[in-house]
Amino acid sequence: MRFSGKMAKKTQKKAKRPARRRAETSGKAAPKRRNMRAVDRERAIVDEAIRFFAERGFEGQTRELAKRMGITHSAIYRHFPSKEALIERVYQEVYLSRWSPDWGPLIRDRALPLEARLTRFYLDYVVRVFEYNWVRIFVFSGMKSFGITGRYLDIVRREIIEPAAAELRHELALPDAKAQPLGERETELFWGLHGRIFYLAIRRFIYETPIPSDLDVIVRDAVRTFMDGTKAMMPKLLLND
Repeated sequence: MRFSGKMAKKTQKKAKRPARRRAETSGKAAPKRRNMRAVDRERAIVDEAIRFFAERGFEGQTRELAKRMGITHSAIYRHFPSKEALIERVYQEVYLSRWSPDWGPLIRDRALPLEARLTRFYLDYVVRVFEYNWVRIFVFSGMKSFGITGRYLDIVRREIIEPAAAELRHELALPDAKAQPLGERETELFWGLHGRIFYLAIRRFIYETPIPSDLDVIVRDAVRTFMDGTKAMMPKLLLND
């Protein structure tokens, strides 16, 4: 049986309708979460905000976040008075909760050689920090003026970089940091080690390129190479300062 041109066109339109409906349906917001307790809704907003900002950056709008969650825009502002307040909560959840209070004391623990302390710290740091949301929010924050990156790096400087530089002097029997304050070149050596290890996370979660599967070996190599170089360089560096 042969179809006329009109019948063929009608058949084609009918065939296309289901696909169009599927496309329209997929763009609709998720069902509204009307029956959640306030504390549960706040928790859900924070969890989704972490994912949202990690994917979109801080230019992502709270209105879009609300649509994605299937709640009203005003529901977000019942829990957080501003976008900045929500971002502050994200900072506490993503960064402060992952910072171990044991790291600072570990760096200062002279019962262990400094190489062992640095190795133990960075092995643990990689486990806690090499995570999609953490790395992407950190990078996005650095491109916007919300202060997350600067505040976090201040903790790293205060708890890891400067204490490690002082401990290296002690281990090499060099002048104490109280007698001769730490120099910029000294602390930059340790920022270089920190940046070398963190760059692995940048490659994985920002550039989306392969990194070694066994990061323990890479961390140990990085710390050992760093220590070998700085032990030879530090006495000359202090003489030149």
